[in-house]
Amino acid sequence: MRNKNYDFIIVGGGIIGASAAYKLKVNFPKSKILVIEKEVQSSAHQTGRNSGVIHSGLYYTPGSLKAKTCINGYHQLLKFCLDENIKHEICGKLIVPKNESELQKLESISKRGLENGLAGIRFVDKKEVKKIEPYIHSTNALHVPQTGIVDYREMTKKLITRAIVDKGSFRTNSRVVDMGITSNKSFIRLSNDEVIFSEKIIFCAGLQSDRLAKIDGLSDGIQIVPFRGDYYQLKNESRFKVKKLIYPVPNPDFPFLGVHFTRMIDGTVECGPNAVFSFSREGYNRTSFNFRDSWSSLSFEGTRKLFASNWRFGLEEYKLAFLKIKYLAELRKIMPNLEASDLVRGRSGIRAQAVDKKGNLVDDFVIKKGRIGIHVLNAPSPAATASLAIADEIMNHL
Repeated sequence: MRNKNYDFIIVGGGIIGASAAYKLKVNFPKSKILVIEKEVQSSAHQTGRNSGVIHSGLYYTPGSLKAKTCINGYHQLLKFCLDENIKHEICGKLIVPKNESELQKLESISKRGLENGLAGIRFVDKKEVKKIEPYIHSTNALHVPQTGIVDYREMTKKLITRAIVDKGSFRTNSRVVDMGITSNKSFIRLSNDEVIFSEKIIFCAGLQSDRLAKIDGLSDGIQIVPFRGDYYQLKNESRFKVKKLIYPVPNPDFPFLGVHFTRMIDGTVECGPNAVFSFSREGYNRTSFNFRDSWSSLSFEGTRKLFASNWRFGLEEYKLAFLKIKYLAELRKIMPNLEASDLVRGRSGIRAQAVDKKGNLVDDFVIKKGRIGIHVLNAPSPAATASLAIADEIMNHL
């Protein structure tokens, strides 16, 4: 058995873990930092499978951790990308109402954006909608100029590179199976039985965050329930139909933003995602199944209560997952002239969403200090945008 010592260990090689490692290096430049990742590379799950959007902070409850860190993180992200020459673009987005009732909701969203300090958001008429997005038919929409796109994989790699310079290390294929404290030092045990000691351990484990927190004695009445999002892509010859980012008005009862059009930083255009319960935390096919993950979710009282009160919503989302014609119909509510021939099957991603015992989707970010380390327990969208500010919050917990 090999024993090693580090000043800081970060468990999780996604963008939250990478940001935490980077901020540790900034604050403690002489420290010896280890970033642990159980997969063969960084960004294997949520970070590498999200839509690549730089969120503006428009939707989030004023004063919440989400609102505060998203807006702060937005500015830090832009500076980091400029400093490190990471390709990104602030292209703006349109939010398009489908009817009069949604227009009222959109006005509330606009007011919330102003409360959160956004500048330049404004309603545009039919003529200006056409100018921004020629294939959108809407009498009005909300234009949000701050929204952008970036490659979060590239950003994560650069953050890790900066964090481990001089004495640091990034370990892949390293799964944490246990943790504890001995001789006043925290330690983690890996699947190969290697034990690594550290003064401080930070857990940014995404889809596995609740399981590691439980080992550390943190249950907190919440559990990660995975929701899969399935995407379509526009064929190369159909990309011209989307210039920037086009969103529907979101359902205020859910943290999902609805199927939308996203021009990615590489020029491809994604359509989606939907949001369905996943029977596997890390299974990205529509039929993926893992017994342990399924039992963990379905035996949790919060999941059952969530399903009981929202089964109609869930059924409609499953139809989108398996019926292309339903997905097309949803997209046509925003872009009426879209054709089935424009769409090809794309990738899928899984959102690590915390649910409480009452069946509520935990809306805000959750960071808790355990006996052994600090745990990021809930960090769904817009966590990638907010990552550097979330890392500042982790530093405060230290």
